Amino acid sequence: MIISFGIAGIWFLLFLVTWIRDRRVLRNGVYLVLTIMFAGIGTVFAIDAVYEPAARLLVVAVLVAIPVAIFLLAIFLTANGVTMWRREGHRPANLLSLLAGLGIIAFVLFSVAVQTLASPALETIRETLIAVLTYISFLFVCFLAYSFVYARIRASRKVDFIVVLGSGIRGTRVPPLLASRLDRAQLTWQRARTKGRTPLLITSGGQGPGEDIPESHAMAAYLVDHGVPADQVLREDRSTSTFENLTFSRAIMAELKPKYRCLIVTNNYHALRAAFTARKAKVNGQVLGSPTAAYFWPSATIREFIAVLADHKWINGIIISLIFLRGLGELVF
Repeated sequence: MIISFGIAGIWFLLFLVTWIRDRRVLRNGVYLVLTIMFAGIGTVFAIDAVYEPAARLLVVAVLVAIPVAIFLLAIFLTANGVTMWRREGHRPANLLSLLAGLGIIAFVLFSVAVQTLASPALETIRETLIAVLTYISFLFVCFLAYSFVYARIRASRKVDFIVVLGSGIRGTRVPPLLASRLDRAQLTWQRARTKGRTPLLITSGGQGPGEDIPESHAMAAYLVDHGVPADQVLREDRSTSTFENLTFSRAIMAELKPKYRCLIVTNNYHALRAAFTARKAKVNGQVLGSPTAAYFWPSATIREFIAVLADHKWINGIIISLIFLRGLGELVF
């Protein structure tokens, strides 16, 4: 019990140190989840020391909850994927929750088949896949947990700029997803003004396929139409990616105020990866998320997680390769 709580305390101390140094790193989420895991183990031991049947009941409840949660997750993701298919079209990015749900179901069926066939080779393949999926699932839990924490702790210091990240527009019209970002940015700007602060808004986004004007121009027009004075909105209209959004916006901010602080606004599912990108682009600011339609969130979050894995492709590729090589060694020898 003491050892488990002690290990939890070490992970929590690491979390605090890295959080204070920079909130915008994924390892904060890893330290946080490890803290919770070891604190949970310590709690079970503490309950066992007081009343053993209660500890056993808690362990059994957790063991039962895991397969039930997996089953419910598979159903939810599949149903959500169908909703995304109907509402947002058949683009690959819109099918991620459907593919994830069907993937879970397929793996469960594969596991049942392996148990039935009793094949050592298939069992090795199954164990290897479980190891890979466990690793990826752990990272996904870290990503989700830290996304939740990051979104709920606000930067307390005043900012000089509020940067709104662009997304696709339809001709010249701002769609609901982007409007959510702009509404959140305007609300934040208004609250700052009531406190006597004077941040400038920066709309960031170039012109993409199917867009009649740069995204930043449509975004600026939306803000002005909703009551923001035109001289309070700056436009960054060259970017084609989040990294360029932030890099080009940084240049505008640094020119006007070298020691600037900013707040970056995007949708909530994108907030944590945008924070990672802001750190990479050396932008002095934190990220604020705006609301997203509930049905859109699962696929979008999975997409963001895949992008984070890709951003750390070397370390993740090495670990997954070692797991597969271990499985291959068991098959051969």
